Amino acid sequence: MSGINEDDIPQVERKTVTDFCYLLDKSKQLFNGLRDLPQYGQKQWQSYFGRTFDVYTKLWKFQQQHRQVLDNRYGLKRWQIGEIASKIGQLYYHYYLRTSETSYLNEAFSFYSAIRQRSYYSQVTKEDRPELVVKKLRYYARFIVVCLLLNKMDVVKDLVKELSDEIEDYTHRFNTEDQLEWNLVLQEVAAFIEADPVMVLNDDNTIVIISNRLSEGAGPMLEQGMVVGQLMLADALIIGNCNNQVKFSELTIDMFRMLQALEREPMNLTSQMNKPGLQDPAEKPMKRENPHKYLLYKPTFSQLYTFLAASFKELPANSALLIYLSATGVFPTGRSDYEGPYDFGGVLTNSNRDVVNGDAVHKRNQSYKEMHCLHPGDLYPFTRKPLFIIVDSSNSVAYKNFTNLFGQPLVCLLSPTAYPKALQDHSQRGSLFTLFLNNPLMAFLFVSGLSSMRKGLWEKCQDHVRKINRDIAQLLTHSRSIDQAFLQFFGDEFLRLLLTRFIFCSATLRMHKSFRETRNYPETYPALPRDELVENLHLQKQILELASILDVRNLYLESTMDEY
Repeated sequence: MSGINEDDIPQVERKTVTDFCYLLDKSKQLFNGLRDLPQYGQKQWQSYFGRTFDVYTKLWKFQQQHRQVLDNRYGLKRWQIGEIASKIGQLYYHYYLRTSETSYLNEAFSFYSAIRQRSYYSQVTKEDRPELVVKKLRYYARFIVVCLLLNKMDVVKDLVKELSDEIEDYTHRFNTEDQLEWNLVLQEVAAFIEADPVMVLNDDNTIVIISNRLSEGAGPMLEQGMVVGQLMLADALIIGNCNNQVKFSELTIDMFRMLQALEREPMNLTSQMNKPGLQDPAEKPMKRENPHKYLLYKPTFSQLYTFLAASFKELPANSALLIYLSATGVFPTGRSDYEGPYDFGGVLTNSNRDVVNGDAVHKRNQSYKEMHCLHPGDLYPFTRKPLFIIVDSSNSVAYKNFTNLFGQPLVCLLSPTAYPKALQDHSQRGSLFTLFLNNPLMAFLFVSGLSSMRKGLWEKCQDHVRKINRDIAQLLTHSRSIDQAFLQFFGDEFLRLLLTRFIFCSATLRMHKSFRETRNYPETYPALPRDELVENLHLQKQILELASILDVRNLYLESTMDEY
């Protein structure tokens, strides 16, 4: 203890230091054990997380109550307090990943923010220890991920600038081998921030931050006379395996957009629960706000199947499972006499082999099926329960060849397999199809060639898009020829919004003069009635009105009937 004779230290203070050391060791031990927990399954990990939170709560309060003694007798440094706060931030973030409750992101943000405001890591540069500086850099990277998920873009930009300065100082002082890795982190986050194709501007030219999470009353409400199923979306697998797509951490831009489309706006846990300070996630709000999600970045086939089986197993009664696949297409090379669910290719799963030409996988022997591929047939066992599939891929049409073997509700929303040349160059910044499902107005502006807009006009157009969504909901629920599977899913607020946005996307692209090939249009399994929905004259009139507000009506056909 700082070279002082132990006999000179009062017994009470000695016990304080001993208790602190015990709590610190116990917290590290529990935290390190978190990585051994299974990543799938929703029950096994909760009690362990609860114990870890208990110890960190005690440790945090203990160092606050005994700061002076710990400063004098233990030599507690500010970066060590920062480390404890950073671990608590990580706990909240991982609790968000496990539960999909966005409220925990706010808690992670408050701890990460406190580290920065109180400059806990400011003295690290004075110590000649590169490993401490790396802790600081990792803290910045984690803080940036949380801010991105909370759409705090102003903070992200400040953090990126600070991180850039810290990396420059770190590499200059220590001449380390990880300089390229840290510079890549900076490049990735810069590309991620700039991925949105349209900027919405305030009158003073500052950028308006747009959240694409579900807010109260944002989706089309169920109205009297709408007969729909009672299924609720309980679980979702969000899978990203696109080559060369913008990513940060283990989140591609498509995954990021889809996860936001499946979440409500976060609430602040502290204000919600009237308990200031550190919140135990075990005391979560009574109402579960969001469907549970697994985020899988470039999974292998076995990883994907393991998580899928876990979701399937734990799916509650009267619930639906959503699978979102944003992945490079895998195409069949041979033609077989019998065309079954393994003869159309599918989407890429991860392997250690290189992908040829960026967008197609070639097989050594044409008589075998591609192993590193999720074929439509691979999903057949899981159609024993209600399944809602979204495929965003250059071979999405492979999933049109489904057979509903078990009579359960089954819907596939399938992206276009090709886009007009002018839009292909943008694919690195995310798919147009997923953008329509995440932010239909931004996607509409993008295909209309607009890259910026004033806030007032944006809000006027948003009101119009909301009206279009309400009209689509009316059309869909009153359709006489629609497959019942669509109506079974329509009772869930998230799936209802995805379906109405899909129909808006499909109708828009069919009217756009640049989208003239069949492969430019999204499709569904089962097929939607075209004349009642995607080519409905009332809906086309509404889309033309939106185009008129934006002064881009010349880009759209007056009616798709012109084409026939």
